[in-house]
Amino acid sequence: MRVHIFQIAKAVLGAILISLAFVLIFTVIIQIFSVPASAVKPVNQVFKVLSIAGGGLLFIRGEKGLVKGIIHGVLSVVLTFLLFGAIAGNLSCDWKFIIELLIGAVAGGLTGVLAVNIKSRT
Repeated sequence: MRVHIFQIAKAVLGAILISLAFVLIFTVIIQIFSVPASAVKPVNQVFKVLSIAGGGLLFIRGEKGLVKGIIHGVLSVVLTFLLFGAIAGNLSCDWKFIIELLIGAVAGGLTGVLAVNIKSRT
């Protein structure tokens, strides 16, 4: 049980760090290329999914990949929401957050299944 919790915690932390890196890079891109505001939300959704996938593929191992992945995906969405909300000074939540949770759960579940079934771990 402890191993599973530790894997999930590492995967969530990995996803948060990857997400922070994506946001920092995207902020620079926005400043340089004047990206329209309408592109920010879809790009951020892609970044969330890629971050969840990255964290899961790096740290989820062993068995119960689906369950660990779903938990990892949901926790990653919640914690990044809290982190970026605190940074922006705005923690408003609406019905779209439920969709983000579902996307995070699906992305995490799929990644967890992939991660535990990848044979070569070198």
